[in-house]
Amino acid sequence: MLISFAALFLSVVLMQLSSGGVGPLDALSGLALHFTTAEIGLLGSAHFLGFFIGCWWAPRLMGSVGHSRAFAAFTAAGTIGLMAHMLVIDPVAWAVMRVASGICVAGCYTVIEAWLQSKLTNETRGRAMGVYRIVDMGASLMAQMLISVLAPASYVSYNLLALLCCASLLPLTLTKVKQPETPKAPRLRPMLAIQCSPLAAAGVVVAALSSATFRMVGPLYGQQVGLQIEQIAWFLASFVLGGALAQYPAGWLADKFDRRHVLIGFSMAAIVSCIVTASLQDLTTTGVMLTAFFFGFTSFPIFSVSAAHANDFADSNQRVELSAALMFFYALGAIAAPLVASNLIAWFGPSAMFMMIAAGHGLLILFGMTRMLARKTHKERTPYIWTPRTSFVFGRLLRRGRNGDGEDK
Repeated sequence: MLISFAALFLSVVLMQLSSGGVGPLDALSGLALHFTTAEIGLLGSAHFLGFFIGCWWAPRLMGSVGHSRAFAAFTAAGTIGLMAHMLVIDPVAWAVMRVASGICVAGCYTVIEAWLQSKLTNETRGRAMGVYRIVDMGASLMAQMLISVLAPASYVSYNLLALLCCASLLPLTLTKVKQPETPKAPRLRPMLAIQCSPLAAAGVVVAALSSATFRMVGPLYGQQVGLQIEQIAWFLASFVLGGALAQYPAGWLADKFDRRHVLIGFSMAAIVSCIVTASLQDLTTTGVMLTAFFFGFTSFPIFSVSAAHANDFADSNQRVELSAALMFFYALGAIAAPLVASNLIAWFGPSAMFMMIAAGHGLLILFGMTRMLARKTHKERTPYIWTPRTSFVFGRLLRRGRNGDGEDK
């Protein structure tokens, strides 16, 4: 089973290395090229705008041209966006290129996950999804470390990322596995998330506020507090590692206790992490890494806990569209967060980034307490599932696990 999916997983690794490396590289390159802080934040927002477009467009393109051709088209868009960076040194032009990169990563993940969905069975689903998450998160960790060896504002650096993007074509397009039937594109009904759980919709927005800000604007914070490029790489990787290690305790808590309590608890811990990081300006390098780890540990699970809480109130035939609706709200938060955070850093200094994130979690806590007074929790709960933010069709991969009965309803 794993051998049959090896080509898909290898494409995931190569795509994640390319797309995960371009965000921090763009931030450091923008600093080297004297872009303003707001212009660097615009690049991160542009990436998530492209990501949203790619999530919506990819299932429809697959229906027109098939999986392999759609994957090739998205990869070409991402490669062009990467290679054009050092040809036009302009922040607005770079923002357009980042839209292309966002479309690329969302489109490629959509193709890969649709392909996985068509090949999985009840017997192989658990193992395949476990390997998929490990592969994706492991590649994300390696992508953060790439900036320690990639020189900012260098054609060679962007060319290497473009080569990785192109290389992701080879495993999938050369596989002998028959191309699957194209699944029906899920309808995008954002209000479904609010109908099922307003708190979950707010939770994924705050999850985007935390993750998108740290990934896209974190290098600015690291540079302004005196970290070297190699240390910034470890700073970003510590955040991802903390988030990965948090999934097991988060799942245990979310399955054992009221998920609203768990959500509020993680947000309170995230606020503590933000306040410590923002208020202690003379932390050692080790201290900065530990705060990044703890911030990832406390903020990363919020998306999955929110998704699990929303699924508690959804019918089995709504869960694919609910996944797409939650991703829509995540994309909205991720588009706005880097631009707002970068402006706050320009006005008030690097600590403003974490104060903004802390304010978002504070509002989530207040809203969570309000919702606890408005409605009781659902007695029958769906299993907690670590939910990557990759595509609108990821809900299909989780549907059997959410239903809990082994049937694809």
